[in-house]
Amino acid sequence: MNICVFLSAAQLDERYTTPARDFARLLGKAGHTLVWGGSDTGLMKVVADGVQEAGGRLVGVSVDFLAHKARPDADEMVVARDLAERKALLLAKSDAIVVMVGGTGTLDEATEILELKKHGKHAKPVVLLNTAGFYDGLKAQFHRMDTEGFLPLPLADLVFFADDGPVALAHLEENIASR
Repeated sequence: MNICVFLSAAQLDERYTTPARDFARLLGKAGHTLVWGGSDTGLMKVVADGVQEAGGRLVGVSVDFLAHKARPDADEMVVARDLAERKALLLAKSDAIVVMVGGTGTLDEATEILELKKHGKHAKPVVLLNTAGFYDGLKAQFHRMDTEGFLPLPLADLVFFADDGPVALAHLEENIASR
């Protein structure tokens, strides 16, 4: 399975790096391919290292103004013209999406992927990996959107919230297998 992971390129502490590394190793051991922003810095590097060390493939999609930070030993690296093209390529190259901890770029990617799913432009499973409760506030906001009628489909059909990597991966594998 090609699993797109949206996440931060920032240097983060062990609260986030240890679970990210563990999740990456699970992906690699299971023979999955990581599809990610292509960066060889911060949390993106941690995840790419973990997948690669465990035997998984790396497919990066960088963007022209960040190409100097692209991982040199990825199995495949594409450089998009802009962020919009990058997001489209990440989605096109993946079978499933996992949103890990991140800043405004990660949030932008997550909301666009969910908006496209909401409008039926893709049916790929999306998991929000809520490491250390990072997305508790966003999860509460999504539940409010759901209960107050802002979503045209049930929240459970839009995104799955997982507190750890094994639950996230199990959900994806089960969802893909049932198709």
